[in-house]
Amino acid sequence: MHAGRVKELARECGFELTGVARAEPLVEAEWFLEWGRAGLAGEMKYLTGRRAVLRSDPRTLLASARSVICVGKLYNPGNPDPAALRDPERACVSRYAWGEDYHAVMRAGLLRLKNRLASECSRGLEARIAVDTAPLLERALARRAGLGWIGRNTCLINQRYGSWFFLGELLVSWDIEPDAPPPERCGNCMRCVQACPTRAIIPTGRSQPAWTVDARRCLAYLTIELRAAVPETLRAAVGRRVFGCDICQEVCPWNRRAPLTDEPAFAPRFASPRLAELAELSECDFRRRFARSAVRRAGWRGLLRNVAVALGNSGWAAHRSVLEKLISMADPLVSEHARWAWERLGVRSQ
Repeated sequence: MHAGRVKELARECGFELTGVARAEPLVEAEWFLEWGRAGLAGEMKYLTGRRAVLRSDPRTLLASARSVICVGKLYNPGNPDPAALRDPERACVSRYAWGEDYHAVMRAGLLRLKNRLASECSRGLEARIAVDTAPLLERALARRAGLGWIGRNTCLINQRYGSWFFLGELLVSWDIEPDAPPPERCGNCMRCVQACPTRAIIPTGRSQPAWTVDARRCLAYLTIELRAAVPETLRAAVGRRVFGCDICQEVCPWNRRAPLTDEPAFAPRFASPRLAELAELSECDFRRRFARSAVRRAGWRGLLRNVAVALGNSGWAAHRSVLEKLISMADPLVSEHARWAWERLGVRSQ
């Protein structure tokens, strides 16, 4: 099938970006392994060791794969409400989690694409869908497929769409004409590096990639992937963020005019929740409220840990009654962070 027709079908299936890469070993895997060995993945063991090696070749997922169709879907719902950003009662959440969980949306679109491809060609099709949970170097493949270049913040950036888009892949057994990687267009810009409150974007000492992210200092990692205590030295930098961080994307010049999503599933439902309401959630409440949300990735105790830190950073002494309840919780992770928050607000525990 011609690559142009593949892209037409992908657009009809809801993807703004589509490109094709060959299913072959990735030289970028060498750096990925080195990144893991250096400890920069933190507790994310699924990104290191043997599981990291699996990411070096797409054919690990589908032995018959000849091409990888890479797609991108916009999720940017617009800028946060300025009033909510200033409100000490409200939490901050990464934009990608404002709506429904993207995994289901992306998989559904890729399944439609797979079925459309199979119906239009008499040749048999073997295919496999992947949406960030499979062992693939997604951004490396997407760069090869022409979807964008990788910025200093390690996000994939597209000249037209910025970086506010999800990635997905369809590995296929067909030979499809591949796209070419675009030129790197960050130039001398250092805005993401300078804006990161924890200095998580660091030089590698290599020519490619020249920059990477130390996950152990990244606020997205600390509030989503980390299961242990947030290091005390980094808690103030968390601010009122309870899930993720968008700073390095918000300051990127390529995102200034990035178009907004028209996907109903990504409409804001969880943009600026009240901290006190989140602190009251039982484990059952958490599962029910976030059943179709990416926020469930943090887990109930992880979210409450983050809420405790955010309450401490709110500067609002009226939150003391909320913190008292969190301090009294049996979970030591939550109670320890709540005690820290209590002291940060200048209230003496009795």
